[in-house]
Amino acid sequence: MSFQDKTLTCKDCGQEFIWTAGEQEFYASRGLQNAPTRCPTDRAARRAQGGGRGGGGGGGYGGQREMFTATCSNCGREARVPFQPRGDKPVYCSDCFEQRRPARRY
Repeated sequence: MSFQDKTLTCKDCGQEFIWTAGEQEFYASRGLQNAPTRCPTDRAARRAQGGGRGGGGGGGYGGQREMFTATCSNCGREARVPFQPRGDKPVYCSDCFEQRRPARRY
């Protein structure tokens, strides 16, 4: 497949930018089908702010993550967790969770 540079308009700043053939090839190699809607400058600014999909921070979609209170299944202390405990699985406080977590390999 042969790609050619395309001129697109940024949805944030309204400026035109070139979506190069190389960028199009990169997108296609990753299975991405949609052209970017923001210029490289606005994409970088958005990334720096933590915008976009997924990501850590506050849940990835802005705003604070809702936290729930539960009793640690190991030590009995209060645990604050980012999910609603259902009762069918153990919940651990951060200290007990870190002790139970397998060692990371790098």
